Amino acid sequence: MWKRKGRKSRRAAKPVPVELCDLCARVFPEKEAVGGYVPDSSAAHATEACFDGLRRVTACCDAHFEVIRNGYAHRPFVTEELWAAKLTRALTSGPTGLSMDQLGCRTGLQEPQIRAAIAWHNERMREQQRTDP
Repeated sequence: MWKRKGRKSRRAAKPVPVELCDLCARVFPEKEAVGGYVPDSSAAHATEACFDGLRRVTACCDAHFEVIRNGYAHRPFVTEELWAAKLTRALTSGPTGLSMDQLGCRTGLQEPQIRAAIAWHNERMREQQRTDP
């Protein structure tokens, strides 16, 4: 009869939490991460509206974080894009067929802002259709 020895005394090593650098894609231990938020009008947080317009970025070092931060600093912040992101969250995370008042309640936007967001989104879709083969 075969018997395995030493299995009971061995413990599996706990996995070390890791992060991925948003610039170079290096994987490194979570405790070494340099991170923060940068303004980004395309970012709508999944559950916390107070983080809308902010993108969490992670880097493997201060220099890479500065490169990422500077890249976002030169990107225009388009308010209608942020409003469209809020609408997308509201329309994909709850009931469909919302009225304008219900959309306003779910997004915190006024009707003119909702209409501007829809117009901005529709124009982006038209631009994409013109450039897609």
